[in-house]
Amino acid sequence: MSKTEVPEGIDHHRRRFFGTAAMALAAGQLGMMGSADAQTKTAPVPAVKPGTNTSFASLKQINAGVLNVGYAEAGPADGPAAILLHGWPYDIHSFVDVAPLLASAGYRVIVPYNRGYGTTHFRSRKTFRNAEQAAVALDVIALMNALKKIREATIGAFDWGARSANIIAALWPERCQGLVSVGGYFLTSQKAQKSPLPPPAELQWWYQYYFVTKRGELGYTKYRHDFAKLIWQTASPKWNFDDATFDRTAASFNNPDHVAIVMHDYRWRLGLAKGESKYARLERRIAATPVIAVPTICLEGDANGAPHFPDDSPYRKKFTGKYEYRVSKGGIGHNLPQEAPHDFAQAVVDVSKL
Repeated sequence: MSKTEVPEGIDHHRRRFFGTAAMALAAGQLGMMGSADAQTKTAPVPAVKPGTNTSFASLKQINAGVLNVGYAEAGPADGPAAILLHGWPYDIHSFVDVAPLLASAGYRVIVPYNRGYGTTHFRSRKTFRNAEQAAVALDVIALMNALKKIREATIGAFDWGARSANIIAALWPERCQGLVSVGGYFLTSQKAQKSPLPPPAELQWWYQYYFVTKRGELGYTKYRHDFAKLIWQTASPKWNFDDATFDRTAASFNNPDHVAIVMHDYRWRLGLAKGESKYARLERRIAATPVIAVPTICLEGDANGAPHFPDDSPYRKKFTGKYEYRVSKGGIGHNLPQEAPHDFAQAVVDVSKL
């Protein structure tokens, strides 16, 4: 694995460097990119109107590592596996329209709640509520092992989920048949967080600094519903979601461990909360920012309100296998799977055929 340091700003938590000033550049460059539809290499996934589905037909629970994981499942049990991972402040409903599309294409689709969300819960009250990246990524491996028949899967993800998906693709490529990553390359380290960013970039991370305070913890506990809605609105400024759509996801934030997980994630990133020593070796491997050699499609929305790179040039060299970069057009924001389910599902189908 490569020991080359990731170019400055690559990691998920420093993308704010490309904040306000980069948005104008992004607009020009995105205009030159082809849409996901135009770049399709395989049989097209049927069109679907976002919001067509509001629930999953099947919700299950399984013991996997330190967790009892709640997950949705769709499609034939003997089909190739597709695991779809959500981020914060989202949940499995980000894939509520993607899952039936992939199921109809023959995939066995698994959509788990992250630790601290929905019906996923810790099996022991004594387990440390850890949200460092290594622990969260290993949750996915533990789930695959618990499901027994899933030796490898195509993994599609965004936000926190994309971080886990990148880690699996980089460190356990034998478990990842293909990667669909909204936003690109996400491996990071606590060390990378120590250098300050320009003021406009730091401003965009206001909630991260809010969360490291006791006031932030109390505020998120009390106002998590309104807080999450604000993030949705700023991260996807052109997505006209209704209250029912948001409330279906917001219900998953009532998990008793949700606040602890969110607080620990952001505090750990800044080196203000400790992880667990059992993950130290793995964190060193992640911090080396290894390349990803599995087939990959990186996606981006043309109206992403969360800071993002104007194109894939800053992280392109981290993907050494077969690769494509696609931009979803039409006012698509940060929650790309829910806003553009066709584009996301098509990428999952296409990545195994690159």
